[in-house]
Amino acid sequence: MPKKIEARRSEIHGNGVFATAAIAKGERIVRYKGLLRTHDEADEFYAEVPDDGHTFLFTLNDKYVIDANVEGNVARWINHSCDPNCEAVYEESASGKKRKDRIYIEAMRDIAPGEELAYNYGITLVEAHTAKQKAIWACRCGSPKCTGTMLQPKKKKKA
Repeated sequence: MPKKIEARRSEIHGNGVFATAAIAKGERIVRYKGLLRTHDEADEFYAEVPDDGHTFLFTLNDKYVIDANVEGNVARWINHSCDPNCEAVYEESASGKKRKDRIYIEAMRDIAPGEELAYNYGITLVEAHTAKQKAIWACRCGSPKCTGTMLQPKKKKKA
């Protein structure tokens, strides 16, 4: 993958990732990298860290989480948007080994040089979406389509 992106300060939040060259719809931009931890390891390691809506943890599969706090790359700086121009694409390993699964960020549409990359984080919580949780996971994307939160709506139960 040729380098067509760079990290710099973002108007959305903190650091962001921006196109330095045109990126075509469907183009694979970058792999999300970091230390692989089991879900239990990640829960234990970050148990004392208060939820603040800022995370570099990306669920890879039912066994592993990618911890971009350790050995992470530029992909960790890609911000959330309710109207994204990118998406996270899961690629299962041909060997069936869950350690070899990957997450890639791909363009959902053509992206112009200078444009900030963003994808929908798709954050789901088991617990109820309280006002406190919504504040912690507040969205700052600024899109007219903004829902105000990075949390995904709860699925309605069938009657």
